[in-house]
Amino acid sequence: MQIEIRGAEKLSFREKQVVALKEMGRSNEEIAEQLGIGVSTVATLYHRARRKGFETVIIFTGDPLEIFNQEESE
Repeated sequence: MQIEIRGAEKLSFREKQVVALKEMGRSNEEIAEQLGIGVSTVATLYHRARRKGFETVIIFTGDPLEIFNQEESE
């Protein structure tokens, strides 16, 4: 699985980091600890990024959700 952030060119380096980690399911606390910044800074960066507009696209390779090769059970 890959995550693509469309519109990332509008975001600062830190905003990109926060958005990527948020889209991977990390909490503000986890992001703050990983990046060495405050939890409120994480929230501010994410809010700014959302105002600038971006689109997150998840790209699946193969069939990781197993929805195309299901055998019918009877």
